[in-house]
Amino acid sequence: MSLSSIPGRRRRLNKTQKLSVASISAIAVASLSFSLVPANAEGKPEAQTPVSAAPVVLASVAGTPQVKAVQASIIEQHSTAEQLVKAADLARAKKAAAVKAKAEAAAKAEAAAKAKAAAAAEVKARAEAKARAAAQVKAKAAAERTETQAASRSEARTPVYANNLDGWISQALAIMKAHGIPGSYDGLHRNIMRESTGNPNAVNGWDINAQNGTPSCGLLQVIQPTFNAYHVPGTSTNIYDPVANITAAANYAADRYGSIDNVNSAY
Repeated sequence: MSLSSIPGRRRRLNKTQKLSVASISAIAVASLSFSLVPANAEGKPEAQTPVSAAPVVLASVAGTPQVKAVQASIIEQHSTAEQLVKAADLARAKKAAAVKAKAEAAAKAEAAAKAKAAAAAEVKARAEAKARAAAQVKAKAAAERTETQAASRSEARTPVYANNLDGWISQALAIMKAHGIPGSYDGLHRNIMRESTGNPNAVNGWDINAQNGTPSCGLLQVIQPTFNAYHVPGTSTNIYDPVANITAAANYAADRYGSIDNVNSAY
């Protein structure tokens, strides 16, 4: 039986293993052959025929238990070596798999952390945008309230005048004061009553002005050229407008007489 076909071995021995087994077997056979040579009484080996005896000794030694034991030991050593190599390969494979798994886990964790950070940043950005929009709405509402309050205060400060002679004179006095035109309520009222009896649409169609084509008109009977020349900015350009007529006449009287209060007759 050869070493490569020993029962229980699935794999055949490679060339190196076969050479190793053969070498050890040869050594074992040689040593056994030496031990089997008969000796004489003095312990010296008897003379043998060297050529014809060697084949017989090798043939008889090859199947002895000693050779089989050596062969079995060699096979066991090779089997142990293969197992060690397989174990080392398996350990390296496990280590590589562990390193790969660790790297994949780290990459997965890093990706999850980045995704989480991105989601948190998006949530934060949305919250900030919402806060800005709310602040803008609030600021706009506050501005509108301020504007409304300012308009209300302005309206409250702006006096409302009655649409009658008293209201017209009072409004005309406020405008005259703003423009530095002298005059009093009594002075205006006295001259108005004399000139038109308080009728804003009164027209004098018989005096010299009428004869010249420029009749006196309005509360204080002002002709158009005089109205145009002494018109007070901010008032109506209509000569029949009560406030515009009063302020223009008072402005003319202040220029010519120092004040409407100084006028007591036709002027």
